Amino acid sequence: MRTPTRVLGIDPGSRVTGFGIIESDGVRSRHLHSGCIRTSAGEFPQRLGEIFSGISELLDEWRPAEVAVEQVFVARNAASALKLGQARGAAISAIVMHQLPVFEYTPAAVKLGLVGNGRAEKEQVQHMIRVILGLQGSLGLDQSDALAIALCHAHHQATRRQIEAAR
Repeated sequence: MRTPTRVLGIDPGSRVTGFGIIESDGVRSRHLHSGCIRTSAGEFPQRLGEIFSGISELLDEWRPAEVAVEQVFVARNAASALKLGQARGAAISAIVMHQLPVFEYTPAAVKLGLVGNGRAEKEQVQHMIRVILGLQGSLGLDQSDALAIALCHAHHQATRRQIEAAR
């Protein structure tokens, strides 16, 4: 049996950044902490600073070994995609400053890995997170997305290790 790895999953957003911290050996996973960083109504550069600070505080307190971040997807609104990219940059900057590896996953890869469908609805992902981690009570969509990213990463790394061991 492999020692569990502590993973921080991040679902970046310019107003709400979800986070989820798990410990996983790739087969069994345990929820440690999750929630959201909600930025103030201030100017955009200040909100980016809040994301950077919030992620830095999580890294200092929980000391994950690895961090997984959702990749940006370009929707209909280019301005929103640019802001999302900047929010990701603030989060990734905090991670890099803590000298931790950053792993990135597309929303479709996360959904495919957890639900079996790359086009699954957010509520389907949220349901699977509840089932896999045995969570009760309130769980926001940004929070469940962040936990999904962490679980996707843990499963991906376990599969990678199995393939390497088989070589």
